[in-house]
Amino acid sequence: MDNCLNCTGNTSDDFDDKPHEECGVFAIYGHPNASEMAYLGLYALQHRGQESAGIATSDGKDVYHHKGVGLVSEVYSDQELFKYLKGKIAIGHNRYSTTGSNNLANVQPLLSGDRDGPVAIAHNGNLSNTRELYEKLVENGAIFQTTLDSEIIVHLAAMSKKNTFRERIIDSLKSLEGAYCLVMLTTDGVIAARDPHGFRPLCLGKVGDAWVVTSETCAIDILGGEYVRDIEPGEVVTIDSNGVSSYKPLEKQEKAFCIFEYIYFSRPDSYIFGHCVDKVRRKIGRTLAREYPVDADIVISVPDSSNTAALGYAQESGIRFEIGLIRNHYIGRTFIHPSQVTREHSVRIKFNPVKGVLEGKRVVVVEDSIVRGTTFKKIAKLLKDAGVKEIHLRVSSPPVISPCYYGMDFPTSEELMASHRTVEEIREFIGIDSLGYLSVEGLHNSVPNKENSYCDACFTSNYPTKLAKDSKKSCLENSTPNSHLIDAASLRYNK
Repeated sequence: MDNCLNCTGNTSDDFDDKPHEECGVFAIYGHPNASEMAYLGLYALQHRGQESAGIATSDGKDVYHHKGVGLVSEVYSDQELFKYLKGKIAIGHNRYSTTGSNNLANVQPLLSGDRDGPVAIAHNGNLSNTRELYEKLVENGAIFQTTLDSEIIVHLAAMSKKNTFRERIIDSLKSLEGAYCLVMLTTDGVIAARDPHGFRPLCLGKVGDAWVVTSETCAIDILGGEYVRDIEPGEVVTIDSNGVSSYKPLEKQEKAFCIFEYIYFSRPDSYIFGHCVDKVRRKIGRTLAREYPVDADIVISVPDSSNTAALGYAQESGIRFEIGLIRNHYIGRTFIHPSQVTREHSVRIKFNPVKGVLEGKRVVVVEDSIVRGTTFKKIAKLLKDAGVKEIHLRVSSPPVISPCYYGMDFPTSEELMASHRTVEEIREFIGIDSLGYLSVEGLHNSVPNKENSYCDACFTSNYPTKLAKDSKKSCLENSTPNSHLIDAASLRYNK
């Protein structure tokens, strides 16, 4: 997720009571159908951002671009677009935006003109020193066209005195704090960069003779490619006619991989931070079963993100796993409640209980996280209406007590239920028979930690970087994007 420069916060919609995804980035170099490969890659990364998508391509001379608001399949429903998106080089971006920033000007990749020619940039993460950099750039004459903290990187590079675009980008990275995974397109290559803490995942792969950089390995799998390695924290990689080159220009920092990638964000079939997400989630579920056993008849999940942890819980506990809730997969984040009537049925629109499985049963429900608690309160009522005898909620993460400043869109501390209520108070609010959260220690014992260190600030308030006082609201309230400057569906930038 890219941070919005004038965001106003989240809405407290009962229909969507989950931490939002960040973003997904994708790049490919040396493929004759680069734009179609980028489309497929973004399709595999759809779970990381469901509000907008964009692709930029280069044929070695010109940069072509198309972006739009909506799912990948909606933005690229016209096959003629791929004839327009020419070239063997492409980058792409899926986006989740904060409230108030979902307009076409803010859809990435962000296009700009460098002294060496046109460039495009796609960013996953949040900078934690946005306001400081923004004010300094404006004082030096910078004019912002969007409300993205990603644009700060473009302005910093433009003001650099270094000779090449790669050197200017590296120069700009030295001023950044917080989380960023970047893929950048020039007319003749791709540049990828990951912040020194490595908050967000970024990996390198191959599809035939073509090179791929992407947020998750599932985007390589869909192309029939092979995973090569992770882009390391603090590494800058260039891919061009000279092949793949690696640079380590940034000061080394302690690793702080986002532990929530294993809990919720990443697809279970991906390898994240060098390990299979499915195996990690099963281990998390097993640990949860050991920490919070209960005498029950069946284990169910809240589909789909808690499926794997629920399987782990069932395997460890010896309690039978069943499918007790059916999810409507055709409901997106943009669902609109036309009236109070549909709002009152918001959870039923998304989930329906399987009464024949649930009736008269003592049920363990495994959920990956609780943010406000409002959604599960309604799920609990659904289960009771279906005849469930007892509801025992088990959460495969610790209580979320603090907001994230590195790319997850958690609400403010005041909206986080666990920040001001005890576990017993949460149990009473939801209206269930028992509630158990995975401990912080249990979580760390469940994830691969031999060579990895993690950011768990949302559970502990121990932030790995220094935060500005107003990091969550990280730029000027009166910043106004010139959205009319980027209002066409397709743009062409000539060198």
